[in-house]
Amino acid sequence: MARQAAQPPQIPGLHAERLLGSGGFSDVFLYRQELPERQVAVKVLALDEVTDESRAAFVAEANLMAQLSAHPYIVTIYNAAVAADGRPYFVMEYCPGPSLSQQYRYRQFSVVDVLRTGIRVTSAVATAHSAGILHRDIKPANVLTNAYGWPALADFGISSVLDPDHAGGAADAGNQALGMSIPWSPPEMFAEHPTADVRSDVFSLAATVYTLLAGRSPFEVPGAPNGSIDLIGRIERGTIMALDRQDVPASLLTVLRRGMSTRRDDRFPSAIDFGRSLQRVELELGYSPTTLDVPNLAPARPRENSADEDATRMRPVTTIAPSGPQAPTDDDDATRVRSRMPVIEPTGDTDATRVRPRPITPDAPPAQETGRTVRRVSTPVPPAPPQQAEESAAAPVPRRRMLPWAIALAAVIVVGGGVTASLFLTGEDDPAPAETSTGEPLEVAGVPSPVEMGKKVTSDGTSITFEWSNPDPQEGDMYVWQRTDGEQPGPKNQTDEPSATVDGIDEGAKVCVSVVIRRADGKMSSEPLEMCSS
Repeated sequence: MARQAAQPPQIPGLHAERLLGSGGFSDVFLYRQELPERQVAVKVLALDEVTDESRAAFVAEANLMAQLSAHPYIVTIYNAAVAADGRPYFVMEYCPGPSLSQQYRYRQFSVVDVLRTGIRVTSAVATAHSAGILHRDIKPANVLTNAYGWPALADFGISSVLDPDHAGGAADAGNQALGMSIPWSPPEMFAEHPTADVRSDVFSLAATVYTLLAGRSPFEVPGAPNGSIDLIGRIERGTIMALDRQDVPASLLTVLRRGMSTRRDDRFPSAIDFGRSLQRVELELGYSPTTLDVPNLAPARPRENSADEDATRMRPVTTIAPSGPQAPTDDDDATRVRSRMPVIEPTGDTDATRVRPRPITPDAPPAQETGRTVRRVSTPVPPAPPQQAEESAAAPVPRRRMLPWAIALAAVIVVGGGVTASLFLTGEDDPAPAETSTGEPLEVAGVPSPVEMGKKVTSDGTSITFEWSNPDPQEGDMYVWQRTDGEQPGPKNQTDEPSATVDGIDEGAKVCVSVVIRRADGKMSSEPLEMCSS
């Protein structure tokens, strides 16, 4: 039975207007503040829940939110105190708009709205992580809408503090009351001794973004039982329901599936990495990327060997721009001034813990991004003969002899830069190499791996069909698959259909297959998709 909401407490300078909502341990009321005059939301601990433990948890939530209040996508806290009747409360920003939970139930989000909202909420979560705070209850109902229509992350009531170095370490959740919302919770939270880290919040982030696209939680099956036990079983097995939308790009589904991987090591290592992947989807679709707002935690290092301490200094810019040209943006954030908030745009670097200053002038040819490794485009210069080298050391080179080399160098740099921009915008990690002299197809990083879509087993269990999708379909694409469950891999089979059927299965036998995409020019996926019957 739901708890009956209490009466709002008497608070000096505030006048209660109405109840906004109630939870298991607290009530939220709308108040009118006298000075400065405005509407505020006041969260009040329920009177029958006022214990030393609950009071400490309530105060901890207020302190955590206060650390993050300056962020544009986190609910701002103004004040905290204890009412005359002994109930702790804190005063926070009133968000009059509907929560994401209310919105996805009555309207369908467009893909661009989902990406923009997902990136903004991700920046709020990344800010909390940078302060050493795990949210642990990210879900659509905890993302409100403020007066400007922006999302605002709320309810840090079951948040926890990361280890002192908070570099992906686990929170000490074993000694805390477990609070979770099952449809958006990662599988590790259902263990006997649940522990959470930043990748647990990444799972909930991806599940929340998926919910906006699907209009339901990722593990909910329409028309089937969706109780707690049913949902937990699907979450632990990684059974994500297929999306019934044709406008969602395969690249976005790939990002969300990785974010909701059953194994933590298979997810994005940080919220920043997840947000950058969403930005890349925006670029792929031709949209200007939404900014990732995170705090500038790394102070600028003082200049060394400065000849004049009073000279005007050029400070590093903490904005990392995406590779490739950008179209002018009509984003509603275009006129917004952010206070001390660097803007992180998508890059190939997956190191989410550093904010690098943008150089004023380039010192080296442009880089080709290949995941974590950055390769510089080198400009080969033929060695000079010994006699010529000695003459060059003795006398300067005439300008007329240097001019052709300068033109050649500029051409190489321009071509290299064009390759870099092309690679970023097309999503290819490396230019496709030619075939080997033996005629064997090369495995190329730019050819994506197939994405698992599901498995279908016949009623008698003697046949199973594996299904997958091509995240970057091109004309002439074929699929090469083979069984891998035996002592030796089975024969390779080629098909133009995104499915493979294995017949003649013994009862209870485990069947595994691997699948790669083969382009018309013979190039293949660098990593195969592995699928098993159980």
